[in-house]
Amino acid sequence: MLNVVMISTGEEVLYGDITDTNAAWLSAQFFEQGFAMTRRVTVGDDYEALAKEIEMCSLSADIVIVNGGLGPTSDDLTAASAAMAANVGLEQSDAWIAEMKAKYQQLGRVMPTANLKQAMLPEGAELIDNPVGTACGFIMQLNRAWLFFTPGVPSEFKVMVKEQILPRLQAMFNVTDSKVCHRLYTYGLSESSISDLFQVLTLPDGYCLGYRSSLPFIEIKLFAPQDDIRSTALLSQMTELLGDNIVGEGCSLLDSIANLLPKDATLALSEQSSGGFAINWLQDVSSLSARLAQSEVMTDRVDEHACVEELSTLIALRAQRLHLHSSATYTLTTGPSLIDGGFMLGLTTPDGCWCQQLMFKRQYRNYDRRWIISTVLFDMLRRYLQGKEVFGCYESLDRVVSERL
Repeated sequence: MLNVVMISTGEEVLYGDITDTNAAWLSAQFFEQGFAMTRRVTVGDDYEALAKEIEMCSLSADIVIVNGGLGPTSDDLTAASAAMAANVGLEQSDAWIAEMKAKYQQLGRVMPTANLKQAMLPEGAELIDNPVGTACGFIMQLNRAWLFFTPGVPSEFKVMVKEQILPRLQAMFNVTDSKVCHRLYTYGLSESSISDLFQVLTLPDGYCLGYRSSLPFIEIKLFAPQDDIRSTALLSQMTELLGDNIVGEGCSLLDSIANLLPKDATLALSEQSSGGFAINWLQDVSSLSARLAQSEVMTDRVDEHACVEELSTLIALRAQRLHLHSSATYTLTTGPSLIDGGFMLGLTTPDGCWCQQLMFKRQYRNYDRRWIISTVLFDMLRRYLQGKEVFGCYESLDRVVSERL
């Protein structure tokens, strides 16, 4: 088994000023390709400490990915630390200077002198191209390890890993246990409930399950050997166990809706208790935002005296008004927050209008409340488009009333 280590650099990562999303992303990518990570470590902007960590990792690891610290500023120390660890000097890459100058020329700018620092590489290192930015990467061998040095900017890092580092590793090492990851996105079930449901599953050798809980969704990952036909039956069993709490197979809730919407269908949104969250979320999926015919966000005022019947009528009237103005195929509505902490949702379709009142079982911060309200709203549409019962069951919510108007 290969020993694969990642070193993340920078004070901002070490002290939590930014989340190390690169490490999580790389760990998942490498696992699927058969290069499972065995260790991750973070080092601040300390020249000697980083050099020592690079040297130590090179003595025990087969592959070391060093991320960050390749910029033009004084706190970018990775190249110098790598040279120190290998007991070599730094040499200028004229090829990379020419590449950087060409990039600046395309922008109509002169390359700052500070960028020359990014062309100083440890002697004998092999340059790795960066088609996105000005920080090149490089490869060097030290002790038993192959070391790959990469920029910290996520967009640059990911391109470099996919296009250059993984192909090199696959050519260098004969890896036979690469995985394919099947993803199911769920809403409404807790991790413990899903675990209980999956007690009946028998995973073949080489298979494993992973969970990623990110409010309000739980992503379930089935890692299976490449081209293993047993995964089809196992996925079918998992899908049956999870039932209609699956909001997406291989894609998110909104992507599922985008795939399910009939051609030329349009949407209208009227928000109150969700405070515009649903509209903003919709913009993340371009194929859905293009279907948005009309939207509005109304001030959310808690109505202490309104009854359920009045609010249901209000939601229906708002949906009808939006439909008349926009001729949208589907209208989604969130009503005002209720005095008891509840909320009301409405969905209007060519087949009728559905309205429900739900109540949180526990306290959530305002951002999470709006996200959950918006999730249930979109889940009503997802369920309708799939021909399922529009009113779903959610462990974290109590349904007070539901009706089809």
